[in-house]
Amino acid sequence: MNSLGLPKRPQDTRVVVAMSGGVDSSVTAAMLREEGYDVVGITLQLYDHGLALQKPGACCAGQDIYDARQVSDRIGIPHYVLDYEGRFSQDVMDDFADSYLRGETPIPCVRCNQRVKFRDLLNTARDLGAEALATGHYVRRVTGRQGAELHRAIDPAKDQSYFLFATTREQLDFLRFPLGGLTKPETRALAERYELEVAAKPDSQDICFVPNGNYAEVVAKLRPGSVEPGDIVHVDGRVLGRHKGVVHYTVGQRKGLGIGGIRGQEEEALYVVRLEPARRRVVVGPRRDLARALVTVRDVNWLAADMAEGQSVEVSVKLRSAQPAAPATWRAGPDGTARVELHEPQHGIAPGQACVVYQEDRVLGGGWISGTAAAA
Repeated sequence: MNSLGLPKRPQDTRVVVAMSGGVDSSVTAAMLREEGYDVVGITLQLYDHGLALQKPGACCAGQDIYDARQVSDRIGIPHYVLDYEGRFSQDVMDDFADSYLRGETPIPCVRCNQRVKFRDLLNTARDLGAEALATGHYVRRVTGRQGAELHRAIDPAKDQSYFLFATTREQLDFLRFPLGGLTKPETRALAERYELEVAAKPDSQDICFVPNGNYAEVVAKLRPGSVEPGDIVHVDGRVLGRHKGVVHYTVGQRKGLGIGGIRGQEEEALYVVRLEPARRRVVVGPRRDLARALVTVRDVNWLAADMAEGQSVEVSVKLRSAQPAAPATWRAGPDGTARVELHEPQHGIAPGQACVVYQEDRVLGGGWISGTAAAA
């Protein structure tokens, strides 16, 4: 077995590396090349800022493609750029806009991994004769008793397992994540040792097609005329103000409401409790009204042993990428659904986000949050 767990010498094993132009995927390619693998670099052109934001000449994807090509030339591997713009627009950007209009808070990075990188690109890698697709994600693929398992990265500050919950068992068999056992400083040190031009390149912080962080602007461009004003309403029914569109808000949001607090005996901070897009209403209330103990989940992807409807398992769940995992009971439902019973109520759970299920470091699976409720 070679270092990727495949029964061939590295030089007889072709590996496609998804190269974004950043330091992580660049180091992934360089590491595998150094080990002697037959490495092919592929960069996907996914979007055009000029199209997404109607700012001619604003596309910065070109720099990333240039950086990936420079790294490929330096380490001596072939590099190809594939135009996936149409697929990305339909499967990721359109879904992003429609989710916001439904009052959800989408995660386009998960959709991109699920529908573009780990579906379309993986198929392309197979067509090229590759035996694995490697990426620069910080997550670990561990061989267990029943096959490949998905585990958190060694570095908790960089762990990206939340964003990869939708990876299927078949995809996980083909995928490799060489950086899962490294910290980010170790990765940058390797980039310097390999003398890669991107060694000091900063990590991207925003969604790739929303470089200025203005989600509502992108939704308005993709769905002209769909962002409509409405009322900001207190949970007790009082109209407190007006908003410019529900796409500007997410459950749990406190800042930017523009209505202040409610004065009684003392001023009480207000949070977005729920969104009602059909009525164009943003409903706000005190933090206690955010507490939820039950979560319903749809489109479940399960990586562990199959569960029958009604069967339950004790787990921990992450309900937002930046929040710690919380103890819960996961109960399998019909038709790819599940019910999550939280041991302690959590705040700010937003439909459209992911509910990712863990047992210790292993990702058991997850799904999309479709609804929430307070404790019965």
